[in-house]
Amino acid sequence: MNRIFIEGLDLPVLIGVPDDERADWQVLPANVTFTPRLSFAAMNDAIDATIDYQAVANRLRALAAARPRALIETLASEMADCLLTEFAATWTRIELRKRILPGTDCVGVVVERAGE
Repeated sequence: MNRIFIEGLDLPVLIGVPDDERADWQVLPANVTFTPRLSFAAMNDAIDATIDYQAVANRLRALAAARPRALIETLASEMADCLLTEFAATWTRIELRKRILPGTDCVGVVVERAGE
């Protein structure tokens, strides 16, 4: 299986369970992996045959910043849906991390989803 990944994508977000946490912008790092419809060999070195990772990064940043959310679980799920529907990926894995819990590096979620 051929996969494309974006590691450490900074996402500006208003997110958190308490209202005061959602009042300030945070930056969450995301690791995003996805599979294009064609194998790399079948792309014949044509940019229009793959998924443009710059377009993916821009869209996911816009999605994250579009509205406040309480849960990182919600954002990760929306990001997976976006890749499968808007970019026609056949599979995706979204990993989000958040520095919020005292005494830990981070908490995080992972969503893996296959398209139709």
